[in-house]
Formats: sequence, C-alpha cells, structure tokens
Amino acid sequence: MRIEKNVKCEDCPLKCDIYLTSREMGMESMLNPAYVYYKKFETICRQGGKIDNSTVILKGNAKMFVSGHCSRNIILNILIPSNYIGLVSLYGLPDYPYSVAALEDCHTCQINNDAIEQIYQKNEHFMKLLNHSFGHSVSNIIDKLISLNQKHIRGRVAESLLYLSKVYDSECFKLTITRRELGELSAISEENTVRVLTDFKNENIINIDGREIELVDIEALSRISLNC
Repeated sequence: MRIEKNVKCEDCPLKCDIYLTSREMGMESMLNPAYVYYKKFETICRQGGKIDNSTVILKGNAKMFVSGHCSRNIILNILIPSNYIGLVSLYGLPDYPYSVAALEDCHTCQINNDAIEQIYQKNEHFMKLLNHSFGHSVSNIIDKLISLNQKHIRGRVAESLLYLSKVYDSECFKLTITRRELGELSAISEENTVRVLTDFKNENIINIDGREIELVDIEALSRISLNC
C-alpha cells in the first residue's frame, strides 16, 4: 500500500458525486482526499474493522466478500472504478460488514467520513443519490441470498457468468478472478466450478481459453440461471 496526500479532486479524471456535490456547495476544501494505491491481492478493508473513510475505486478491480465458518468466503460483488466502499457508516454501521481485496493493482481515493456526513445532511440531492445506491446494494444482496438458497449449482455458475459479463461490459472477457473465486461468487467449491464450466464448454454454451471466457449462448445461460 502506498499513500499520496495533498492531492486535488479537480485533477482526478473520475469526478465522483462526493466531489461534484461538495463543489456545488463550496465545501470541497474540507474533503482533504488521499490517493491510496494497493497492489494485487492486498486488503483494502477488513470485515469487522472500524470505518474511518469512504473509498472510491479509481482504477482496477476488487472483490467484496464476507468470511464465514471454516474460512469459507462468499464474494458479494466485483468492484470497478466509481464504486464506493465504506458508505455504510452513514447508515449507522461503525464497522465494515465485509472485506475488500484488490484483484489487480488498484488506485483509490479515500475521504474522511465526517466530511461526507456533513454533505449528506445538508444536501437533499446527494442524500437521495446515496440512499438510492444503498437501496440498490441491499436489493442485490437479497437477490444473491435467494439465488444461493434456491438455485442448483449450474444455475449459480450461469448467474455468475452473466453477472461478470455485465461487470466487464462484454460477452467475451478476461477473468480477473480465479476459478476458486468464481466458486466463491457462486458459493460452491472450486472443483464443482471447474466441472460446470467444462460442461458448459462441452455444450457449446461458453468458450474458454485460459482466463478468457466467451459467452456463446446467452439465452441458454439465462434459462439455466432461471431454472431452480
């Protein structure tokens, strides 16, 4: 991890909602952001740790996951540039309910939550933006819980592949996660993940070349995903 302080939001190419709103309110000077760089596999935040800052992903991918019994993880989301980490503190959670680790070298911006809370309380539009984002995240987690509880193994893997296609914005993409992590995204073992991927390839539903995956038959994957 490397930290670079004394940075200016106006120099950032992303221009997140926090900065844009604070600028409209004349409060950008209180943000005092820091750029924090994480190498691949480094932990960005740890489940149970105290939340001091909100983090914005500027570059790279990261995985958000929860750890259960026997060190088994379930990946909730793949985070991409513009995604936030730690905003749950605005809703009364003092500690991280999840962990986040870099899947590749990640550039992040970290802003003290005290400043964000002041903007949140004083700007109704910003409040609605964050509330909408928070509600969307909760909805996604509920959908995932239903999926993990009710779908069979093939359906879970199909759903994960369709989800990754949306994350990477392509039907042909290079995985930034391992086969084991794909299993954690689907809440199944690595062995079962490899077996289902092999079945899908043999059925001409996907093509696999190393870490490159092409979704050949989206309709078939959708049917498998919906078939409980």
